[in-house]
Amino acid sequence: MATNNPFYEEYTTPHKTVPFDKIKLEHFEPAFMEGIRRDDEQIETIVNNPEPPTFDNTIIYTDPEHEEYYELLGNVSNVFFNLMSAETNDELEALAQKIQPILTKHQNDVSLNEKLFQRIKAVYENHRELTAEEEMLLNKTYDGFVRSGALLDKAGKDKLRALTEEGSLLSLQFSQNLLKENKAYTLHLTEEKDLDGLPETQRTAAAMAAKERGMDGWVFTLDAPSYGPFMQYAKNRELRKQLYMARNTECTHDNDSNNLGICKRLVNIRREIAQLLGHETYADYVLKKRMASNTANVYKLLNDLIAAYKPTAIEEREELKKMALKMEGEDFKLMPWDAAYYSHKLQLEKYNVDSEMLRPYLELSKVIDGVFGLANRLYGITFKENKDIPVYHPDVKAYEVYDKDGSFLAVFYADFHPRKGKQGGAWMTEYQGQYINQKGENIRPHVSVVMNLTKPTDDKPALLTLGEVETFLHEFGHSLHGMFANTRFESLSGTNVWWDFVELPSQFMENFVLQKDFLRTFAFHYQTGEPMPEEMIDRLIAARNYNVASMCLRQVSFGLLDMAYYTTKDEFTADIIPFEKEAWKDAIIDKQLPDTCMTVQFSHIMAGGYSAGYYSYKWAEVLDADAFAVFKKEGIFNKDTAQRFRDCILSKGGTEHPMTLYKRFKGAEPTIDALLERNGIKRN
Repeated sequence: MATNNPFYEEYTTPHKTVPFDKIKLEHFEPAFMEGIRRDDEQIETIVNNPEPPTFDNTIIYTDPEHEEYYELLGNVSNVFFNLMSAETNDELEALAQKIQPILTKHQNDVSLNEKLFQRIKAVYENHRELTAEEEMLLNKTYDGFVRSGALLDKAGKDKLRALTEEGSLLSLQFSQNLLKENKAYTLHLTEEKDLDGLPETQRTAAAMAAKERGMDGWVFTLDAPSYGPFMQYAKNRELRKQLYMARNTECTHDNDSNNLGICKRLVNIRREIAQLLGHETYADYVLKKRMASNTANVYKLLNDLIAAYKPTAIEEREELKKMALKMEGEDFKLMPWDAAYYSHKLQLEKYNVDSEMLRPYLELSKVIDGVFGLANRLYGITFKENKDIPVYHPDVKAYEVYDKDGSFLAVFYADFHPRKGKQGGAWMTEYQGQYINQKGENIRPHVSVVMNLTKPTDDKPALLTLGEVETFLHEFGHSLHGMFANTRFESLSGTNVWWDFVELPSQFMENFVLQKDFLRTFAFHYQTGEPMPEEMIDRLIAARNYNVASMCLRQVSFGLLDMAYYTTKDEFTADIIPFEKEAWKDAIIDKQLPDTCMTVQFSHIMAGGYSAGYYSYKWAEVLDADAFAVFKKEGIFNKDTAQRFRDCILSKGGTEHPMTLYKRFKGAEPTIDALLERNGIKRN
């Protein structure tokens, strides 16, 4: 075995964090192969144990003296795939293509190991008295093997292997194509008149983007901090159209990055896997392990939301059209690349508020203080930056997190800004999950939030929009779920919960973004230090439900599209683009363009684990509104309520059924009423 590979040694960094400063490309492949070898070695020990199978020697077997030895594959996989999302390059992408099939084969070798499954089955059918958490782990382990094909005959297992290996490669290709298309496009402007309407913040950022590329003028990209403001402010309608069409036709072009065929095949692979395992559709397979339980409950939620929100959404759209006609004349026809522009004008007219007015008061370092301060106010935890913790890019900040009693709680990484090798969007991830090891030590988590927020410029710090602050709060909510984890088994800790429950902690935190007492803690003008004016906050709160129904329908449309693909019972042969238009039409209030396509860039449902699960965002929104209503009743900063939320939900991970955890917090099941009230929507 090769030496001087940092993955093979015990990390000597603070809190045994990943030694990013020592890891090189050539370390990954040998570490993957050695990790697989060690995994196989451990499994051989388990299956060849002459003792009868028990919970302790089969389900949780690890030699206490060699526990870290067997963690290699998980460690290297965590680092590799997190970098694939946050800081990738051509060499890493090529290695991923090589290593992904090997990893998928290994995963299949484990889940389809007959001897191993027979021991697990024996424990499942006859075991000692277990704690609730042990029983959950046993059920999860047994079900995981069954859902991965352990009960299939040899022909079925061979087919499953082929399908999963093909699917994992196609998912990887989907993501690589999307990143390539996203980063390849730029809107390069050289005439200052083309910048009409754009605020100084965007002009400066675009000039910086051009300078970074060795170009004159201004460059706009498809990254959110560039694309969103351009669509909202640029007067030049033709340029808005160009940018809109570039964004909404990604991965549909006749080139190597086309995802249309990949999406069709992924849908069929998942359907075939589900049917091989005895389910009618992939959605049926997925929903067995979700709070929603079945497709009928998902469709009921989505259709209830359409019924509640669509009338208001139509009113919102008519008001927008009137605004556009008033500005442009009776012959004007509102198109999709106009919506953000005129919506901004209407919002200004109605509420005299927009994101650029707010930016000077939302300086990133102050927002960080505000978010950390909110966590301290609720839970008593504190954050301390530690520059000795290695990071994978200079943009990344690393913090030690301490509990209210002063004990070490977690490591928190924050990666704020877009760059060349980074996927779009925002997400929370882990480099180490929480668990209690065989020696009884509580191994604390290392969590990370990755975002694409507005970058600083040469003469200004990073000044955010309120939407970006909300994104930060969302991902920070996920990170609290990870940091507060306090369970015995890593596979049940933190965010290892059912997918339609995982968004509750994140969406719950978004509720604070328009609370006056929260804004007053950090919303100060970056130059003068003056607090955000009270009347501006009042206008913000008045505008909180602006376009809320239209935004709800947008999310519902994505849920309908997802379900349309994964409730397919027969081979999927339809053309993706027209299928998409038909699938979500009940939630669409505008005329659809024939060439645009969401599916080919819809990472959540094609490559991100939300297949047959995108409804989870709306499901969890019902939960988060219901939970925040409890806080509003008892005090939004009430420490006892926050402690109950932490004890009942945030620290428990997946150790019990999500509804059991929720009812323990609230004392009752959630209803949709709090969401409708928050959004100002009345029941018909």
